[in-house]
Amino acid sequence: HVGCPNLCSFCNQRTIAGKTQAPTPENVTETIETALAYAGGVAEVAFYGGSFTCIAREQQAAYLNAVTPFLKKGLVSGIRISTRPDAVGEDVLDFLWENGVKTIELGAQSMVDGVLLANNRGHLSRDTREGAGRIKARGFRLGLQMMTGLRGDTPAGAVETARAFVALGPEFVRIYPTVVLPGTDLAGAYQRGEYLPQSLEEAVELTAILYDIFKKANIRVIRMGLHTDDTLGEMVLAGPYHPAFGELVYARLYRKQAEVIMNELDLRGKRVCLVVAPGDISKMTGQQKSNIKYLTRLTGSAEIRVATREMAEYEVCLCI
Repeated sequence: HVGCPNLCSFCNQRTIAGKTQAPTPENVTETIETALAYAGGVAEVAFYGGSFTCIAREQQAAYLNAVTPFLKKGLVSGIRISTRPDAVGEDVLDFLWENGVKTIELGAQSMVDGVLLANNRGHLSRDTREGAGRIKARGFRLGLQMMTGLRGDTPAGAVETARAFVALGPEFVRIYPTVVLPGTDLAGAYQRGEYLPQSLEEAVELTAILYDIFKKANIRVIRMGLHTDDTLGEMVLAGPYHPAFGELVYARLYRKQAEVIMNELDLRGKRVCLVVAPGDISKMTGQQKSNIKYLTRLTGSAEIRVATREMAEYEVCLCI
């Protein structure tokens, strides 16, 4: 939570990041050395878990200076940070560019002002539009983060956010379904019956729709669902948490593709084969063969097999 001027309704960064205090510059150096020794190649350094540009400038400089020796040696390709949409003024961007930052992710969360206000974000959608514009104009890579299921949000609002993101032209996005964490304002609202989180099914279905919007706009979705560790799942009070949430979404995308082509034919009692790209069999079958079971019930097919051949990602062919 370092640097954040607001305490958003959903936020407990100590739980999400698994840290109780900010790292020191020495910790940063040690982490980079360990990562380079393990990975054995050029790496990118990322500062997450708070609003980087809201911490004291001296502390920002200390962190970035810890990376400088690795940048000069060519061991690190660049630095990425995450911050708030209202904390990327021109002077801030000057400082970041001069110190090796190449990528800036904005935690926009929503482009619906009512949702931002309801969750105490402390900024509005115009801040995201203006901040994103400045970032791109300066030559930084832009990433945007959105959440689904926030207090006051709707599926239509999430789609509105996704389309607004597309208009801003980010290189990549992250999609995080809202979960209820202890010690948050949202936890109190949930316990009082004032907030109902998304079900897992609702979150998967909506995220698949959002993913498709971004894919059609050639914008990469680099994360769906919170990063998992051994303790996060135990801490979640409610909401669509799943350790393999992204895989559930990928499986839903394949199911939707198959459903479209299978619904065009009468497959009752027939044995059929769905063909996908190599390596995508698990996405087509779904966890515990959930997609195969669903499509069998839907079409009345006697048997559904999955085979592979060289083809595009998310392309599905049907053989009878």
